[in-house]
Amino acid sequence: MTSPNRLRLLDRIDLAILDVLQQNGRISNVNLAKQVNLSPSPCLDRVKRLEQEGYIEGYVAKLSEAKLNQSLVAHVQVSLVTSNTAVFKVFREHILKIRQVVECDMVAGGYDYLLKIRVSNMDEYRQVLGDLVDIPGVGTHHTYMVIEKIKQDPGLRLDL
Repeated sequence: MTSPNRLRLLDRIDLAILDVLQQNGRISNVNLAKQVNLSPSPCLDRVKRLEQEGYIEGYVAKLSEAKLNQSLVAHVQVSLVTSNTAVFKVFREHILKIRQVVECDMVAGGYDYLLKIRVSNMDEYRQVLGDLVDIPGVGTHHTYMVIEKIKQDPGLRLDL
C-alpha cells in the first residue's frame, strides 16, 4: 500500500471515479461503476483504495445558503501592523473563533490575509467587522461585498 504522503500515478479510471464522486458523493457504487465503465466490485475496491491513500478526504452535503439565511458574502483584505510570528499566531487564534469567517488565507502581496465571511445581513456583518478590528495587531482592512456569484468552485480540476 502507498503511504498517504507518497503520490502514485492515478490512471484515467481513478481520475474518472474522483471526478464523478466530486460531482455526486452520494452516487451508488453500481451507478458509479457504470459511469466509469467498470464492474461494481473493482470499482468499490478502487474507491476504498483512493480513500485509504488520502485522495478522497471525505464526503459532504452542499447546503442552501439562502434557506439557511447566510447568503451575504464579503471578502475582506486584512493587513497587520507588523509581520512576526507572535502577531500571526494571535491573529490565527482569534480568526478560528469567529464562526462567520468561513475561509482565511495568509497571502503574499499587498496585504496579509484574505477572509471570506458569510452572514445573514449587514447588521451581523457589522458585528463581525467589530470582532475583526479588535484583534490585536490588525492594521487596515478593506471589504468587498459580493453582489453576484459568477463562478463557484466546482472542486478540483482533474485532467482526464
